Amino acid sequence: MSDAAVSPTILQMDVGAFYRRRRTEVDAAIARVLNSGWFILGGECAAFEAEFAEAFGYGGSVGVANGTDALTLALRALGIGPGDRVATVSHTAVATVAAIEMAGAVPVLVDVDDETLTMDPAELHGALATTAGIRAVVVVHLYGQPADLGALAPICREFGVRLVEDCAQAHGATIGGVYVGGHGDAAAFSFYPTKNLGAFGDGGAVAARDPAVLERVRALRQYGWVKRYVSEIAGVNSRLDELQAAILRVRLPELAADNERRRTIAASYDQGLRSEALRLPYRSEDSRHVFHQYVIRVADRDRVAARLKAVGVGVNIHYPEPVHLQAAYRGRLACGPSGLANSEAAARSVLSLPMYPELADADIERVIRALRAALQ
Repeated sequence: MSDAAVSPTILQMDVGAFYRRRRTEVDAAIARVLNSGWFILGGECAAFEAEFAEAFGYGGSVGVANGTDALTLALRALGIGPGDRVATVSHTAVATVAAIEMAGAVPVLVDVDDETLTMDPAELHGALATTAGIRAVVVVHLYGQPADLGALAPICREFGVRLVEDCAQAHGATIGGVYVGGHGDAAAFSFYPTKNLGAFGDGGAVAARDPAVLERVRALRQYGWVKRYVSEIAGVNSRLDELQAAILRVRLPELAADNERRRTIAASYDQGLRSEALRLPYRSEDSRHVFHQYVIRVADRDRVAARLKAVGVGVNIHYPEPVHLQAAYRGRLACGPSGLANSEAAARSVLSLPMYPELADADIERVIRALRAALQ
């Protein structure tokens, strides 16, 4: 009898698991907001901003409506706007590229390293050396694996461009003992429910060391107001609401333990799958992966995924098409001088296994057994 015949489907991501685990605390936080009668930019948001910055050693943080806005406002706060070019990757959530265009800037796509699947430093250097007008670089810490900022940051300094970290998938990851988000000129975070630090709706934040950058983001997130009802600059409406901030305050103290559980799950997968015909996630020596996703690379990916789903193992593909091949962007985005071959190869082979802190040990073993069988 198959696993699927006797067991329920294992979700690839269970977004309700944290609430079931911490229902009492979350309900109390929600009730606190409802009883306060203050729902936008109040004490919960201010407290979360301070606690978030303190937890990771940032100079400060500003809560915004979502991670896409966070990236857009970070760029705008650094003076990036219409006509400026911004280098980033194509193997990412499309939000990265959409945010650059929302700032009025022009994306330039460079290829990823074949091991880390994050921005290739040599490709960035080539793009900066050959493409005029690049004023910023958005580096994506993908799947919880930090990008190689030890190499990328000096390149940005060499060419005098701003460095923005897209940390949407890497809350709590470190490079050389320093948390991601603390290496560049600004950092953008998403608190979408599936993230390592997830809200119960949309949410985001910008972190930076420079108080002037943070103050500009605070103005930009609310119509460009410095004084209420008077716009000093052209801003938007992008505010982290009090309910989401209160929920995030419950989740934040749990993040370190949850990330450690993710690493334990990843180690179990590594042990159970190391002899199989697939590529396991890469870890760089100087960084600490937080496994937002556990992503393998496997030939005949779609057949393997279908077999896993047929026996009740949920999987996902992050991401099935690189941005430059998607209909909305195909043929209109510039790319680095070497093309995007690694990005295209990754999209054909990546597969995300179940990964969330509440995943049971028995289910991990079931995933391993099912994947071994699916590879036959």
